[in-house]
Amino acid sequence: MFWILFAAIFALTVAQTYFVRRKWIAPWREMEELVKHVGRGQQPRTFLIGGGREARRVSVALEDILMRQRELDRQLGERASGQKAILSAMQDALLVVDSQRRLILVNQAFCDLFKITEEWLGAPLLESVRDPAVERIVGHTLQRREPSQGELVIDRREFEMASVPMGKDNGEIAGAVVLFHDITDLKRTDEIRRDFVANVSHELRTPLSILRGYIETMLDDPKMPRGETARILEVMDEHSKRLGLLANDLLTLAQLESGSSTLQLSELDLLRFFSDLVRDWEKKLASKGLKMAVDVADDCSVIRADEARLREIFDNLLDNAVKYSHENGEIRLHAEQRSSEIILSVGDNGIGIGSEDLSRIFERFYRADRARSRELGGTGLGLSIVKHIAQLHGGRTQAESEPGKGTTIRVILPNPNPARAVTQS
Repeated sequence: MFWILFAAIFALTVAQTYFVRRKWIAPWREMEELVKHVGRGQQPRTFLIGGGREARRVSVALEDILMRQRELDRQLGERASGQKAILSAMQDALLVVDSQRRLILVNQAFCDLFKITEEWLGAPLLESVRDPAVERIVGHTLQRREPSQGELVIDRREFEMASVPMGKDNGEIAGAVVLFHDITDLKRTDEIRRDFVANVSHELRTPLSILRGYIETMLDDPKMPRGETARILEVMDEHSKRLGLLANDLLTLAQLESGSSTLQLSELDLLRFFSDLVRDWEKKLASKGLKMAVDVADDCSVIRADEARLREIFDNLLDNAVKYSHENGEIRLHAEQRSSEIILSVGDNGIGIGSEDLSRIFERFYRADRARSRELGGTGLGLSIVKHIAQLHGGRTQAESEPGKGTTIRVILPNPNPARAVTQS
C-alpha cells in the first residue's frame, strides 16, 4: 500500500514539474531570446512561443515594443536627415557650443569657412577654430547670458556674427548658438553707394559753381561789354550742356539698374548698323582726321538684339574712342562669332589705359585720367551704361589696353541660334 501511494505521489510530482517546466520555464527561455533580438532591434524568426496565456501576452507585448521601436527609429532618422539637409542648405555658417565651449554642432558652411571637419565635434572651441574673435563673442554670450554681435574678417571676406545663449528648463545656460552671415557684398554695395553720392556731388559742384559765379558777375556788372557777355554766355552754355548730359546719363543708369528695363529684340543687320554709325559720326571723325574701319565676319552679319540699346553702347564707345585717339588715327569696328557668342568691339590706337585702371573702367564715375576726362566733357558713366546694357542682353564686357598703343572694348552677347545667323548671312 505504501509503495502504491509513493508511486502515485512521485508520478504526480513529475507531472507537475513537467507542467511547470512546459508552462513557465521553457517559454521564458524562448522569451529571453526574444528580448535579446528586440534589444538589438532585430526581427526574431517568430513571436509565437509555447506556454501559458501570460507568456503569450508577454510575447505579443515584445512584438509591439519592436514595432514601436522601429517606428521611433524611422522618425528619428527622418528628423536627422531633415536637420542635415537644412544645415547643408544654409549658406550662413552655423556653430553650436555647450557651456564648456565644446563644439556640439556645425554645418558644412562653417567647416568650409574655418577649414575643419565634423571630426572636431566635442573639441574645445579655441583649439578647433583658433580665432580670438569667435572665442570672445561666445564667451560674452555665456558670461552675460545675452545675445552678442560682432564682425569677423576671413580671407578678405567680412562676416557679421550673431550669438545667442541656449538655455535649459531650470534656467541654466546650456551653450551658445552662433551664426556667421557674409556681409562682404553688403559692405561693397554700401561703399559704392557712398562713392556714388560723393562723385555725383563732385560732378555737380563744378559746373554749378561756374554757372553761379558767372551769373553773379553779370548781375554785378549790368553794363558789361558785349564781347565779354558773349564769352561768359558761351561758357555757361557749355556747362549747362554738361549738366544735361550728366542728368541724362544718371537717369539712363538708374533705369538700367532698376531692373524695369525691357528689350525690344529684333533681327539686326550689322553691316547696315555699322554703316549708319559711320555716317552719323563722320563729322566728329573728320574734326580729328580719324578714319573708321569696319570688319564684320560672314557668320554674324545678322544678330538678334535691341537696336536702340545697341546704339547707346556704340555711341558711348565711339565717343570715348574719338576723345582719346590721336590726330589722324584709326577706329576699328569689328564683329565676329565665337562658339555661341557674338563679339562686338570698338578699338582705337589712342593714349591707352594703364593696367592698374583697366579693371575699374566699367565702374560708375571711374576715370583713368580724371583731369583729361573732365576737360573733354565726359561724365564718367558711359562705360558703366555699356556694361549694364550688355548684361541686360545676357552678355558681358571686356577691356584690353596698353598705354600709348590704344584700347579695345568688347561687348560679348549670347547668340541663341548661331546656325540661323550663318544661314541668313
